[in-house]
Amino acid sequence: MRSLSRDRMENVTFQGASGKRPEVGYWGRLPGFARYSVLVLALLGAWQLYVSLSGIQPLILPGPVDVARAFVEGWVDGRLASATLVTLRTLCIGMVVGSVVALALTAFATWTQVGADLLSLLTSMLNPVPAIAILPLAILWFGLNPTALIFVIVYSITWPIAINVSTGFRTVNPTLVMVGRNLDLGRWRMVRDVLFPAALPHTISGLRTGWAFGWRTIVAAELVFGMAGKGGGLGFFINDARYFLRIPEVFAGIVTIALIGILVEALFSLLERRTVIRWGMKSG
Repeated sequence: MRSLSRDRMENVTFQGASGKRPEVGYWGRLPGFARYSVLVLALLGAWQLYVSLSGIQPLILPGPVDVARAFVEGWVDGRLASATLVTLRTLCIGMVVGSVVALALTAFATWTQVGADLLSLLTSMLNPVPAIAILPLAILWFGLNPTALIFVIVYSITWPIAINVSTGFRTVNPTLVMVGRNLDLGRWRMVRDVLFPAALPHTISGLRTGWAFGWRTIVAAELVFGMAGKGGGLGFFINDARYFLRIPEVFAGIVTIALIGILVEALFSLLERRTVIRWGMKSG
């Protein structure tokens, strides 16, 4: 009996040391949507409870009910929907332009040593500089118009995309590269048909990072434009509501930003599951 107990204890110890996940309880067996919904409801309940019991002024911190009412009214009357569309349209233009610039820099770095040195130098110098710090120059060069916003968005997303795609190109299986050379593929076809498909996981990761940088940059830039009396996007909506002390609308704009961020992250996760994970290029 002692020997049997010792064997069982050693087996348990071995399984724990092997890194296996312990048995999940009831919470872990729930669907992800249900778990997150419960957590969100708990946080909203705690928020409402604090507002009700603390006696804090709604001008400082409105309750979730007031925020939800302002959110619905903003979408129904079209003001919040219009601001969201303006922001997304500007961001999409910046994403497209920035992605093209990043791909061109990465392709040039792949073809020549001069391009590789140039990309390394630019990313080392410019990537650490926050895009919002470039906004005063953009306003000086282009004025208070959407072109300045697009410029700072392109600046913010170009470097993370270029870094990720360049890393993907450098880590491509050498066998694939040799096959492409044996097929006598030109430089452009080598990038298009060999390197880019093989670097798809890094490309999606770069686009996701670039989206996050661009999303934060455009909202911050629109807040500056809002203080200047220009804009029309979510940042302008939040600043205008702040100026007239419509605090629930400020929170409604912030909630819209958060919801769009969650939606886009879900789309990127779906894209990964349908491509790189499904094809075995990345573990789920």
